[in-house]
Amino acid sequence: MRGERKNTLGQKVNPVGFRIGVIRDWESKWYMPDRSFADALYEDYKIRRYIKKNLAAAAISRVEIERAGNRVKITLHTAKPGIIIGRGGKGVDDLRASLERLTKKQVHVSVQEIRHPDMDAQLVAESVAQQIEKRIAYKRAMRQAVLRAMKLGVRGIRIMCAGRLAGAEMARREQDRQGKIPLQTLRADIDYGFAEAATTYGNIGIKVWIYKGDVLPGQPRQSEIEPPRAVRGEGRPDRSSERSERGGRGGRGGRGGRGGRGGGGGGGDRGPRHGGGSGGGRSEGSGGAEQGGPRAGGQGGSRPSGGGGGRSRPGGGGGPSGEPGGGGRPAGEQGPRKDVSGSGREAPQGHQEQS
Repeated sequence: MRGERKNTLGQKVNPVGFRIGVIRDWESKWYMPDRSFADALYEDYKIRRYIKKNLAAAAISRVEIERAGNRVKITLHTAKPGIIIGRGGKGVDDLRASLERLTKKQVHVSVQEIRHPDMDAQLVAESVAQQIEKRIAYKRAMRQAVLRAMKLGVRGIRIMCAGRLAGAEMARREQDRQGKIPLQTLRADIDYGFAEAATTYGNIGIKVWIYKGDVLPGQPRQSEIEPPRAVRGEGRPDRSSERSERGGRGGRGGRGGRGGRGGGGGGGDRGPRHGGGSGGGRSEGSGGAEQGGPRAGGQGGSRPSGGGGGRSRPGGGGGPSGEPGGGGRPAGEQGPRKDVSGSGREAPQGHQEQS
């Protein structure tokens, strides 16, 4: 039957109203008997409409109204309090006088600043709407709003634009999102905002959802979360005392020689060309780490000598590094070489008598 037919389409609910009484509070806080309830409710509507119309450039996110007898207390949450207050508080006085004429009651107006408007869903929606009215590409406006909100530390954001986007003949919907938006989780603090951009080819609606985190039971909801700040020096251990105990780092020192084909280069100073250091010149033996004698002498020996380890070419030994080989001499010995061939004369330094 027609009356029993069920609507299977998805039903959307306002995320703010869905969480009232759970993690959010009412924006109008007062109690009235039944005969005056409707009048007070309509009066709240007129107050909000008047404020939104006359202070459209003040970036007002929400208006909280409290009633006590014949007095009305109005709190304005805005990102631009200077526009409302005016010079010397003249703007607040004019607004209070106008609202008193509208309601015929005593009105008190207070202004509360929103420090991070990029984390407020209503202000983000109005910002995107203003950019679209100025003929800025809707994709660029949405992407910049998403990036700014995520940089401030929100858990997720979703922006949806619907209408004749870019002046197209057929209306469509486009959205941009980042992070997560758990709409069915009641403890999830999700802020919602809606605005319209009046363009020459029709109105474009903008909806914004911002997920700021979870509100645990017994924990009050934060009206505004602080973005993460990088404290200078945080996370770095203090090693000043350690440096003073172990002394300075000192210089880097020289590069050291290349070493020979049979041994590694040294790590000390290279020294002049005629006096090789550790590995100074292209010695065949293993280069040391300290400064040695002249180029032909030293620890590694010169190219024709065979005192070093490894692969000396014409020399005799060729044993492991540091051992004397054949007609060579032990590693580390300096001065002229002794006669080992029996000819009765000393071999000049750097050369060896062939037997």
